[in-house]
Amino acid sequence: MQSLASFPMKKSRILVVDDEPDLVELVRHHLAREHYEVVTATDGETALAEARRRLPDLVVLDLMLPGIDGLEVCRRLKADPRTAHIPVVMLTAKGEESDAVIGLAQGADDYVRKPFGMKELIARIGTRLRGGEARGTPEVGKVVRFGDLVVDSVKHEVLLEGAPLKLTVTEFKLLRHLVQNRGRAFTRNELLNAVLGQDVYVIDRNVDVHVATLRRKLGSYGVHILTIRGLGYKFREAPGAPD
Repeated sequence: MQSLASFPMKKSRILVVDDEPDLVELVRHHLAREHYEVVTATDGETALAEARRRLPDLVVLDLMLPGIDGLEVCRRLKADPRTAHIPVVMLTAKGEESDAVIGLAQGADDYVRKPFGMKELIARIGTRLRGGEARGTPEVGKVVRFGDLVVDSVKHEVLLEGAPLKLTVTEFKLLRHLVQNRGRAFTRNELLNAVLGQDVYVIDRNVDVHVATLRRKLGSYGVHILTIRGLGYKFREAPGAPD
Protein backbone atom coordinates (compact mmCIF):
# COMPACT_ATOMS: atom_id res chain seq x y z
CA MET A 1 0.00 0.00 0.00
CA GLN A 2 1.36 3.41 -0.97
CA SER A 3 2.42 5.57 1.96
CA LEU A 4 0.52 8.79 2.53
CA ALA A 5 3.80 10.65 2.64
CA SER A 6 4.72 9.48 -0.86
CA PHE A 7 2.19 11.83 -2.43
CA PRO A 8 4.19 15.06 -2.04
CA MET A 9 6.51 15.61 -5.00
CA LYS A 10 9.30 17.04 -2.87
CA LYS A 11 10.66 16.18 0.55
CA SER A 12 8.39 18.31 2.70
CA ARG A 13 9.76 20.03 5.79
CA ILE A 14 7.71 19.63 8.98
CA LEU A 15 8.28 21.80 12.06
CA VAL A 16 7.27 19.90 15.21
CA VAL A 17 6.77 22.07 18.29
CA ASP A 18 6.21 20.50 21.73
CA ASP A 19 7.84 20.84 25.14
CA GLU A 20 7.83 17.07 25.77
CA PRO A 21 11.19 15.78 24.43
CA ASP A 22 10.03 12.15 24.31
CA LEU A 23 6.96 13.04 22.24
CA VAL A 24 8.99 15.25 19.92
CA GLU A 25 11.45 12.43 19.31
CA LEU A 26 8.64 9.92 18.70
CA VAL A 27 6.93 12.20 16.17
CA ARG A 28 10.26 13.04 14.52
CA HIS A 29 11.12 9.34 14.20
CA HIS A 30 7.83 8.39 12.55
CA LEU A 31 7.78 11.38 10.21
CA ALA A 32 11.37 10.69 9.15
CA ARG A 33 10.32 7.11 8.32
CA GLU A 34 7.68 8.65 6.04
CA HIS A 35 10.50 10.55 4.27
CA TYR A 36 9.71 13.98 5.67
CA GLU A 37 12.43 16.43 6.67
CA VAL A 38 11.78 17.19 10.33
CA VAL A 39 12.90 20.17 12.40
CA THR A 40 11.89 20.61 16.03
CA ALA A 41 11.41 23.23 18.72
CA THR A 42 10.45 22.96 22.39
CA ASP A 43 9.21 26.51 23.02
CA GLY A 44 7.29 29.23 21.20
CA GLU A 45 10.15 31.66 20.60
CA THR A 46 12.35 28.97 19.04
CA ALA A 47 9.42 27.78 16.91
CA LEU A 48 8.80 31.27 15.50
CA ALA A 49 12.49 31.81 14.80
CA GLU A 50 12.80 28.41 13.09
CA ALA A 51 9.67 28.98 10.99
CA ARG A 52 11.00 32.29 9.71
CA ARG A 53 14.56 31.06 9.18
CA ARG A 54 13.63 28.04 7.05
CA LEU A 55 10.00 28.12 5.99
CA PRO A 56 8.41 24.74 6.76
CA ASP A 57 5.68 23.19 4.63
CA LEU A 58 3.61 22.45 7.75
CA VAL A 59 3.76 23.07 11.50
CA VAL A 60 2.69 20.57 14.15
CA LEU A 61 2.10 22.83 17.15
CA ASP A 62 1.35 21.98 20.77
CA LEU A 63 -1.02 24.33 22.60
CA MET A 64 0.76 24.28 25.97
CA LEU A 65 4.26 25.70 25.55
CA PRO A 66 6.57 27.55 27.93
CA GLY A 67 6.80 31.29 27.34
CA ILE A 68 4.79 32.00 24.19
CA ASP A 69 1.94 29.47 24.09
CA GLY A 70 0.70 27.66 21.00
CA LEU A 71 -2.25 29.98 20.40
CA GLU A 72 0.05 33.01 20.28
CA VAL A 73 2.54 31.19 18.05
CA CYS A 74 -0.28 30.35 15.66
CA ARG A 75 -1.57 33.93 15.69
CA ARG A 76 1.90 35.33 14.90
CA LEU A 77 2.50 32.81 12.12
CA LYS A 78 -0.81 33.66 10.46
CA ALA A 79 -0.25 37.42 10.89
CA ASP A 80 3.14 37.30 9.13
CA PRO A 81 2.83 37.33 5.30
CA ARG A 82 5.94 35.13 5.07
CA THR A 83 4.34 32.31 7.10
CA ALA A 84 0.58 32.94 6.79
CA HIS A 85 0.18 30.26 4.11
CA ILE A 86 1.77 27.46 6.18
CA PRO A 87 -0.78 24.88 7.42
CA VAL A 88 -0.86 24.47 11.20
CA VAL A 89 -2.00 21.26 12.93
CA MET A 90 -2.44 21.88 16.65
CA LEU A 91 -1.91 19.26 19.35
CA THR A 92 -4.27 19.45 22.31
CA ALA A 93 -4.58 17.57 25.58
CA LYS A 94 -7.90 16.38 26.96
CA GLY A 95 -9.83 19.35 28.28
CA GLU A 96 -8.20 21.84 25.87
CA GLU A 97 -10.79 21.50 23.09
CA SER A 98 -12.13 25.02 23.68
CA ASP A 99 -8.60 26.36 23.16
CA ALA A 100 -8.35 24.30 19.97
CA VAL A 101 -11.53 25.93 18.67
CA ILE A 102 -9.96 29.33 19.43
CA GLY A 103 -6.89 28.15 17.51
CA LEU A 104 -9.05 27.30 14.49
CA ALA A 105 -10.59 30.75 14.65
CA GLN A 106 -7.08 32.27 14.70
CA GLY A 107 -6.07 30.43 11.56
CA ALA A 108 -5.04 26.89 12.55
CA ASP A 109 -6.09 24.36 9.94
CA ASP A 110 -6.73 21.32 12.10
CA TYR A 111 -6.16 19.82 15.53
CA VAL A 112 -5.35 16.38 16.92
CA ARG A 113 -6.19 15.44 20.50
CA LYS A 114 -3.60 13.80 22.76
CA PRO A 115 -3.04 10.94 23.16
CA PHE A 116 -3.15 10.38 19.40
CA GLY A 117 -2.26 7.53 17.11
CA MET A 118 0.73 8.18 14.90
CA LYS A 119 -1.17 6.97 11.83
CA GLU A 120 -3.84 9.57 12.51
CA LEU A 121 -1.30 12.38 12.78
CA ILE A 122 0.51 11.27 9.62
CA ALA A 123 -2.82 11.09 7.76
CA ARG A 124 -3.73 14.63 8.85
CA ILE A 125 -0.32 15.91 7.76
CA GLY A 126 -0.57 14.16 4.39
CA THR A 127 -4.02 15.64 3.78
CA ARG A 128 -2.88 19.17 4.60
CA LEU A 129 0.21 18.92 2.42
CA ARG A 130 -1.77 17.65 -0.55
CA GLY A 131 -4.14 20.57 -0.05
CA GLY A 132 -1.16 22.93 -0.10
CA GLU A 133 0.17 21.38 -3.31
CA ALA A 134 -3.18 21.91 -4.98
CA ARG A 135 -2.66 25.66 -4.53
CA GLY A 136 0.12 25.53 -7.08
CA THR A 137 -1.90 23.67 -9.71
CA PRO A 138 -3.21 26.04 -12.40
CA GLU A 139 -6.97 25.90 -12.75
CA VAL A 140 -7.77 27.75 -15.96
CA GLY A 141 -11.15 29.50 -15.90
CA LYS A 142 -11.58 29.05 -12.16
CA VAL A 143 -12.28 32.68 -11.37
CA VAL A 144 -15.70 33.10 -9.74
CA ARG A 145 -17.34 36.47 -9.18
CA PHE A 146 -20.17 37.35 -6.84
CA GLY A 147 -20.79 41.08 -6.85
CA ASP A 148 -17.61 42.66 -5.49
CA LEU A 149 -16.29 39.28 -4.31
CA VAL A 150 -13.76 37.48 -6.55
CA VAL A 151 -12.49 33.98 -5.79
CA ASP A 152 -9.49 33.22 -8.01
CA SER A 153 -8.32 29.60 -7.97
CA VAL A 154 -5.50 30.34 -10.43
CA LYS A 155 -3.82 32.88 -8.13
CA HIS A 156 -5.32 31.27 -5.03
CA GLU A 157 -6.61 34.58 -3.73
CA VAL A 158 -9.86 36.22 -2.73
CA LEU A 159 -10.55 39.87 -3.46
CA LEU A 160 -13.35 41.87 -1.86
CA GLU A 161 -13.95 45.28 -3.40
CA GLY A 162 -10.47 44.96 -4.93
CA ALA A 163 -8.69 44.30 -1.62
CA PRO A 164 -7.16 40.87 -0.88
CA LEU A 165 -8.51 38.83 2.04
CA LYS A 166 -6.12 36.84 4.23
CA LEU A 167 -7.63 33.35 4.42
CA THR A 168 -6.23 30.04 5.58
CA VAL A 169 -6.08 27.17 3.09
CA THR A 170 -9.18 25.61 4.63
CA GLU A 171 -11.10 28.89 4.62
CA PHE A 172 -10.20 29.51 0.97
CA LYS A 173 -11.31 26.04 -0.11
CA LEU A 174 -14.53 26.28 1.89
CA LEU A 175 -15.42 29.70 0.46
CA ARG A 176 -14.52 28.60 -3.07
CA HIS A 177 -16.72 25.52 -2.81
CA LEU A 178 -19.68 27.50 -1.50
CA VAL A 179 -19.36 30.30 -4.07
CA GLN A 180 -18.83 27.93 -7.01
CA ASN A 181 -21.99 26.07 -5.96
CA ARG A 182 -24.00 29.08 -4.74
CA GLY A 183 -27.64 28.42 -4.14
CA ARG A 184 -27.00 24.77 -3.25
CA ALA A 185 -27.28 23.66 0.36
CA PHE A 186 -24.59 21.39 1.80
CA THR A 187 -24.50 19.33 4.97
CA ARG A 188 -21.50 19.82 7.23
CA ASN A 189 -20.18 16.39 6.23
CA GLU A 190 -20.46 17.26 2.53
CA LEU A 191 -18.47 20.44 3.13
CA LEU A 192 -15.84 18.51 5.09
CA ASN A 193 -15.47 15.97 2.29
CA ALA A 194 -15.27 18.70 -0.35
CA VAL A 195 -12.66 20.72 1.52
CA LEU A 196 -10.59 18.07 3.33
CA GLY A 197 -11.35 14.83 1.50
CA GLN A 198 -12.83 11.66 2.90
CA ASP A 199 -9.57 10.31 4.34
CA VAL A 200 -9.53 12.58 7.36
CA TYR A 201 -11.80 12.73 10.38
CA VAL A 202 -12.81 16.16 11.62
CA ILE A 203 -15.74 16.94 13.90
CA ASP A 204 -18.69 18.89 12.48
CA ARG A 205 -18.06 21.76 14.89
CA ASN A 206 -14.90 22.66 12.97
CA VAL A 207 -17.05 23.63 9.98
CA ASP A 208 -19.04 26.02 12.18
CA VAL A 209 -15.82 27.62 13.42
CA HIS A 210 -14.47 28.10 9.89
CA VAL A 211 -17.80 29.52 8.68
CA ALA A 212 -17.92 31.96 11.61
CA THR A 213 -14.37 33.11 10.83
CA LEU A 214 -15.16 33.43 7.12
CA ARG A 215 -18.23 35.57 7.87
CA ARG A 216 -16.12 37.84 10.05
CA LYS A 217 -13.40 38.22 7.40
CA LEU A 218 -15.98 38.87 4.66
CA GLY A 219 -17.48 41.76 6.62
CA SER A 220 -20.78 42.87 5.08
CA TYR A 221 -20.51 40.02 2.57
CA GLY A 222 -20.61 37.49 5.40
CA VAL A 223 -24.41 37.60 5.33
CA HIS A 224 -24.33 35.75 2.01
CA ILE A 225 -23.26 32.55 3.79
CA LEU A 226 -26.63 31.26 4.93
CA THR A 227 -27.22 28.75 7.72
CA ILE A 228 -29.68 26.01 6.84
CA ARG A 229 -31.08 24.95 10.20
CA GLY A 230 -30.71 21.24 10.85
CA LEU A 231 -28.59 20.75 7.71
CA GLY A 232 -25.58 22.98 7.11
CA TYR A 233 -24.81 25.98 4.90
CA LYS A 234 -25.20 27.49 1.46
CA PHE A 235 -24.06 30.62 -0.33
CA ARG A 236 -26.78 33.00 -1.52
CA GLU A 237 -27.51 32.42 -5.22
CA ALA A 238 -27.24 36.08 -6.25
CA PRO A 239 -26.34 39.31 -4.40
CA GLY A 240 -29.94 40.52 -4.43
CA ALA A 241 -31.64 37.14 -3.98
CA PRO A 242 -33.87 36.49 -0.94
CA ASP A 243 -32.72 34.08 1.77
